[in-house]
Amino acid sequence: MEKILSNTKSIKNWPEEDRPREKLLKNGEHTLSNSELLAILLRSGVKGQSAIDLARKILQKFKTFRNLSHTDLVQWKEFKGLGIAKIAQIKAAIEIGRRFREDEVKENQLKIESSKDVVDILMPRMRDLKKEVFKIVFLNSQNRIIDIFDTGEGTVNKANPIIREIFQKALQNYATSLICVHNHPSGKTEPSKEDRDFTEELFKAGKIMQVGVLDHVIIGDNEYYSFADDGILVH
Repeated sequence: MEKILSNTKSIKNWPEEDRPREKLLKNGEHTLSNSELLAILLRSGVKGQSAIDLARKILQKFKTFRNLSHTDLVQWKEFKGLGIAKIAQIKAAIEIGRRFREDEVKENQLKIESSKDVVDILMPRMRDLKKEVFKIVFLNSQNRIIDIFDTGEGTVNKANPIIREIFQKALQNYATSLICVHNHPSGKTEPSKEDRDFTEELFKAGKIMQVGVLDHVIIGDNEYYSFADDGILVH
C-alpha cells in the first residue's frame, strides 16, 4: 500500500499539462510558480513526497529564493533524503540568476547617472555575501559601463595592492572613470575609518592616473552608503 501511495505522488504520474517541466516548455518559465520552478531543480522528490511537495516545504521554511541562497547545510537537515547535490544545484541556480543582471548590463553598456543605478545592478549579489568583496565598475566617457571587475575577497586594510590592481585594469579597459563598490557583511553601511582612508587614497590615485573616481559605494542589507552622495568626493 505504501509503495502505491508513493507512486501516485510522483510527478511523472500527473497529467502532462500539470507537470512543471512540460508547463515550462509549453507556456514559458514565467508562468510557473516558485514551487514549480524549484521542483524542476529538484528533479525528483523524496520518499512519500513529490518534487512539488518538497519544494513547497522548502519555501515554507525559507520563504524566499534570497533566503535560500545564504543557508548552510545544517538548516537543511529536516528535509530527509535531500542530498548535498540537490542543495548545491539550488544555490548554483540562484547565483546564475544574480550574475545574469551583471552580464546584461555589460552587454548593453548601461549608462550610470547616479549611485542608485550602480546599487540596483550590484546589490542583489553583494548584500548577502559573507565576506568583504570589492567590485569596480569601469565607465567610458559617456558614463556607460565598459566592464565590472571583481577584485576578489579582501579588506580595505589591504588598500595599496587593491588600488594598484584597480588602475591597472582601468587602463587595460581604456576607462575614463570608475566607481568602487564593496559590501559590509554585517549589513551596516556606515563607513569605517579604513573605508574613508581607502577612498581618499583611491581618489588621489585617480587624479594622478587621470581616471576619475566618481564614487565609492558601500552595500549593506538592502541599504547603501555613497561617498559621492554624501559630498565627500569633489572633482
